[in-house]
Amino acid sequence: MDLLRAVDNSQMRTDLPRFRPGDTVRVHVKIKEGDKYRIQIFEGIIIARKMNAISSTFTVRKVSFGYGIERIFPMHSPIIEKLEVVKGGKVRRARLYYLRGRRGKAARLKETARVDRTPQPSAS
Repeated sequence: MDLLRAVDNSQMRTDLPRFRPGDTVRVHVKIKEGDKYRIQIFEGIIIARKMNAISSTFTVRKVSFGYGIERIFPMHSPIIEKLEVVKGGKVRRARLYYLRGRRGKAARLKETARVDRTPQPSAS
């Protein structure tokens, strides 16, 4: 059992910033086309997070050309190149599935001032 946990811990990522449901994030995703890779940015609101060690996931929702698009990302996956927190959102729930039924201004969230969540290196 300890060997399994050790393998899981070696695969977990530590470079992702702290984020919560309601935050607007920009996920840089590696897309494979043929034998080459390119980076595609998926920007939207985090509507859910599942915390389960190595199999943790988060769901990002964006509206593109009038259609709501949701994508579930494995948190510790190597296809995520980078994750940026664009702005924080003030919410009182852990799952924001109610945003699916809202359009336009009704789908907005109040913004919080806690945007900078990346650990800054010390200048000493």
